[in-house]
Amino acid sequence: MLIETLISLFERDLKKLKTELELYPNESQIWKTDREISNSAGNLCLHLIGNLNTYIGAELGDSGYIRNRPLEFSLKDIPRTQLISDIDKTLEIVINTLNLLTVEDLEKTYPQLVFEKEMTTGFFLVHLSTHLGYHLGQINYHRRLLDFRF
Repeated sequence: MLIETLISLFERDLKKLKTELELYPNESQIWKTDREISNSAGNLCLHLIGNLNTYIGAELGDSGYIRNRPLEFSLKDIPRTQLISDIDKTLEIVINTLNLLTVEDLEKTYPQLVFEKEMTTGFFLVHLSTHLGYHLGQINYHRRLLDFRF
């Protein structure tokens, strides 16, 4: 049941991430920052793509993905169409990987030490879902704040 729930949540929130990017009236606003907003929506999107491809795709699904976390926050002006395409690919990898897991897999210790302590794979997958939701909320706020300010 947890696997189906996680698939549903990741699918819902990654589709919402695409919608948020599509709602920016001006593509350049996706990359806007100022002194109060240090991460653009574009960089948060790249961070979420890297995060999910690393911890689900590469670690659990053996996708071969290699993360470059600093680039997630330094790259700029990636076209919206590319971001959306990368979200679609990430969603496919997440769903395919989660569909391979068993209930027993969720009870195993996650194969990588994260947060300097061991945790079950199920716990970490729930964390990844809430992490996605957290940054999705930041992107929504960023978009609405820019709509108000400009």
